[in-house]
Amino acid sequence: MMSQRALVTTAAVLWIAGAAVYVATEAVAAAAFPGYSYATNYISDLGIPDVGTVGGRAIDSPRHAVMNTGFVVQGLLFLAAALTTLRATTGGPRRSFAGIAVTYAVGICLVGIVHGGQAEAPTGALHVVGAGMAIVGGNLAALTAAVAGRRTGLPRLYVVASATLGTVGLIGLVMLQLDSATTSIDLLPAGTWERLAVYTVTGWQVLTGGLMLAARRTSRTQL
Repeated sequence: MMSQRALVTTAAVLWIAGAAVYVATEAVAAAAFPGYSYATNYISDLGIPDVGTVGGRAIDSPRHAVMNTGFVVQGLLFLAAALTTLRATTGGPRRSFAGIAVTYAVGICLVGIVHGGQAEAPTGALHVVGAGMAIVGGNLAALTAAVAGRRTGLPRLYVVASATLGTVGLIGLVMLQLDSATTSIDLLPAGTWERLAVYTVTGWQVLTGGLMLAARRTSRTQL
């Protein structure tokens, strides 16, 4: 059986590794995509295997398998990190956090398995549903961690940062929907709103992993 210190270290590494894999696979896929823009293109554009046009955007992602693998690996690492964290810690809304982690993992795995170019296929809606599950689930995880941290006495900086990231991420998702549904609102390109909703999750993963690495010397950790 792993010691409490080993569990904390493992959870920390899993949180950070998931974020690193996600950002790295995105960068690798984007580098091979002609004219890809982080501001205007969706992240899912990188996972579409077909060359053509989707939503008015030119699609040509030679490394689509890299991005789709990144989605799935991130989901599995996120879930493993969450479950390991629950084993290593005490306190907080544990069942809620576990449910949110499962929602995130299932959602982002769907994003990697059902690509964004399948809008016309019978399974196309699963991609959109998966993206929603991942974005909402990931940002709710950050908000849940903020609530738990406040109850259990975690550093105020962590609590505030987690709450801020989760809130900003959900706002980014709302603005993405509003921006896509109307021409009267066009504050930022769609790709920017999407990344605002997604990178808050990866940022929170790194933040949480860093906190857990710093807490390894304590005999009892509460999250």
